[in-house]
Amino acid sequence: MNFVKRAGLSLWARKARTLITLCTFLVISVMVLAGVLINDATARAEQEARRSVGAEVNLGMDLESLGAGGGLQAPRISAETVAELGDLPQVQRYTYSMWDRGVLKGGTELVTEGVQGTMGPGGAVTTGVLDSSLLPEFRNGTFKLLFGQHLTAADKDKKELLIEERLAKKNGLEVGGKISLGNNDETSTADFTVSGIYRDPRPSSEPEPENFTNPANMLYASVGGFAGFSSTESGPLQVGKAMFLLQDAEYLAEFKDEAERIAGSELDGFALDANDKAIRQMTGPLKSIRSTATVAMWLIGVAGAAVLALLVNLAVKQRRREYGVLLALGEKKDRLIAQQALEIVVVAAVAIALSSLFTQSLIQSAGQSLLGREAAAAQRKLDSWQAPPPGSTGLDQGSDPNDRPVDNADPIDTITVRLDPADLATVGGVGLGIGLLATAVPAASVLRLSPRTILTKGK
Repeated sequence: MNFVKRAGLSLWARKARTLITLCTFLVISVMVLAGVLINDATARAEQEARRSVGAEVNLGMDLESLGAGGGLQAPRISAETVAELGDLPQVQRYTYSMWDRGVLKGGTELVTEGVQGTMGPGGAVTTGVLDSSLLPEFRNGTFKLLFGQHLTAADKDKKELLIEERLAKKNGLEVGGKISLGNNDETSTADFTVSGIYRDPRPSSEPEPENFTNPANMLYASVGGFAGFSSTESGPLQVGKAMFLLQDAEYLAEFKDEAERIAGSELDGFALDANDKAIRQMTGPLKSIRSTATVAMWLIGVAGAAVLALLVNLAVKQRRREYGVLLALGEKKDRLIAQQALEIVVVAAVAIALSSLFTQSLIQSAGQSLLGREAAAAQRKLDSWQAPPPGSTGLDQGSDPNDRPVDNADPIDTITVRLDPADLATVGGVGLGIGLLATAVPAASVLRLSPRTILTKGK
């Protein structure tokens, strides 16, 4: 009788042991498949989150290097160099900015309700920007453009302004209206056209955190027109900040290498920082359930392997006389090992097939429930964050401004579990590997004995 037929008869004759082995393999298969499916589902969700948010790289002042060098002067970089970086294939869109004090002239008045600011009579913080739609406050939805259009690269050398709606109402200004603006030294004045009116939801009593001025009086100007009018320096346009929105977060390292190669020493005093805070905020629950699923998979896998090893070892001991008779009849030892391995392979294959029938729906339900709890806990933590009071860093009260939640970046609370052939192949490989390893060791130990010893002494 060949060993394949003997394996089938053995499995049928020992139904109880076969069922126990099948149940053990089924548990291992389900848990390993659960770990694989959850890892795949969370990886897909994380990748989609990265693509939806995009990879944002900010070029700004490196405070550590400036402090180490003993100087406090803000660094500047040529706008032409920034444009060259913005033309790299890894970059989707980019912008740069600089700021100065502008002085309202010609009867245009600042909003005086609330914070007065420190810019002097008629003075307003004016930010020259290449593309206002890429400002963080517009991208995350904090600011809303009510009328007109954003400043773009096409407006770079024009004299155009974005103004806040409270300033527009106070002065009866509409899109297309004119504002006379003086430079910081008040040595020259130019007329700027209102290209857009936006809404800043912060009250006038709450100072703008970076400049401690009334948020209703913040001005955004086309960068080239404002710089050429306000700066007393000659030469090409120099800027203090830039932002690059990459095509994909995977291009971050490649972009940094290219930026350092192109800009060279112009990057001295600057830092290239990837703003992935929104991604971390969105994917935190995904990482949590991925970690939980991985730990559970390994624990069940190791425990299942131990149980299988005990079952196989017990089965081999119970079949010593059978092995002794077969060896005495001339059966080869490798065929006996192959028979034992075949029995395990058949049981494992059935267990994997059964697990594939219901595991996807089971893991979808369990994974969604687990992710929902993690996402709800993460959202409660975000909602409980409170900004420090005006004029305070909040550190002495245990509130770090850097922990401020990112708007429109809610923790991901849904995943889609999808069973692919590659996942079944992974589970099959793991399951069969565990089974064969559990079979080989006890079987080999018994087969080292001679048939005569097994039949006469039972050992």
